[in-house]
Amino acid sequence: MAIAVLALLEERPMHPYEMYQLLLQRREDNLVKLRAGSLYHTVSRLADRNLVQETGIERAGNRPERTTYRITPAGTAAVRTRIAEILRRPVREYPIFPLALAEAHNLPADEVIALLGERITQLRDNVEELDVIREWATGKGVPRRYWISLEYLRSQTAHDLEWLDGLVQDLRDGSLQWEEDAGAAPCLSGEARDLGHDWGAALTAETLDALRKGDTVGQNG
Repeated sequence: MAIAVLALLEERPMHPYEMYQLLLQRREDNLVKLRAGSLYHTVSRLADRNLVQETGIERAGNRPERTTYRITPAGTAAVRTRIAEILRRPVREYPIFPLALAEAHNLPADEVIALLGERITQLRDNVEELDVIREWATGKGVPRRYWISLEYLRSQTAHDLEWLDGLVQDLRDGSLQWEEDAGAAPCLSGEARDLGHDWGAALTAETLDALRKGDTVGQNG
């Protein structure tokens, strides 16, 4: 949210309500979780850090007063540094879906198939919408640099769709075994390693390092 706010103020001074409306109009909610309260809090936090500053207060009719902000030189430096950091280095972002996949074995296979089917339908709708938006943007001559994020989202979503289709097929044809009593499997204890729930515990850091180096001895660790 801070990046979105600072990037907007790089364009011109704005008040928070204008920022919120503009982000919605630009469909930035595909990139950041937009909440009016969160945006106002972010602006206040940025002002406390001297990354933005007030330029004036305006009132129109009976509407509440609105404080306009502009970005400071420190804010410009901060947003550019942060964008560069994100572009340069991947970080673990911990999306929630992989966690659900990791624990999906607690549900019956038929239910998992049905639930993933619903997800697949929604993802297909998302891909279609992104395609329509991209076609519109190119037709209007919008420079590609302004919507490359849509390309990334589309590519990522299409990849997810392909993988999920394959997963559902594996569940349906039985090539992915799904034991309904998997929850009763014993946990790792001493040398008795259950390569089910505790497969990650069995893969030590030393073994992983050896595997990455192509050390066949390490594969037996």
